[in-house]
Amino acid sequence: MEYVSAVPVPQPRAEAATAPDSAGSRRTLAAGLLLGAAGATVVLLASGQTWAEGKAPVGGGTLPLSADGQDVTGLPAALAIVALAALVAVFAVRGSGRRLVAGLLALSGLGAALSAFLGASDSGALDEQAAQTTGDTAATITALSHTAWPYVTGAGGLLILLAGLLALRYGSRWPTMSGRYERDGTPRPRKAPRAPDPDRPEDLWKALDRGEDPTREA
Repeated sequence: MEYVSAVPVPQPRAEAATAPDSAGSRRTLAAGLLLGAAGATVVLLASGQTWAEGKAPVGGGTLPLSADGQDVTGLPAALAIVALAALVAVFAVRGSGRRLVAGLLALSGLGAALSAFLGASDSGALDEQAAQTTGDTAATITALSHTAWPYVTGAGGLLILLAGLLALRYGSRWPTMSGRYERDGTPRPRKAPRAPDPDRPEDLWKALDRGEDPTREA
């Protein structure tokens, strides 16, 4: 014979089921912030380094020339600034707006990486310097060599791209900026004016300015 216990079986709390998801959201949020900030920093720093070196023929000799990332292409640095703005804006919007900003973040990283990799073999900036230095518009650079900084810049762009992909995938679970200090348009209740003190002449004058009768009983 079976007996049915009258004691209710305890059920697992709902908060326990959501705890792993909250922990995962915090991890992806931290990863997105770290990747985006680190990638933008790498791009901005590496863009200011020497990307290409060469020599321009001058008279019977040569003049060494060099070009940094900004001389070759200013696109990676500009997109890194856009990425930083998008990284902050991700937390200011929600819903479809957050997806759009996350997409902009990913595209900024992709554009920075592609432009850096394409600039790794560019010789136009040094050819222009050679023409200006020699005064010969047909002058070209010789002994052309490239450094590793374009590839470092491209790696930074890929970090930004990863941050954007994380925001696209998990951004809907990330928190938004607090609206505690935002005005919602609700009229705030006005405080009732304090009854004038007969012993304070300034209170009587203020009551008269408001159109009140200072002799009226409170």
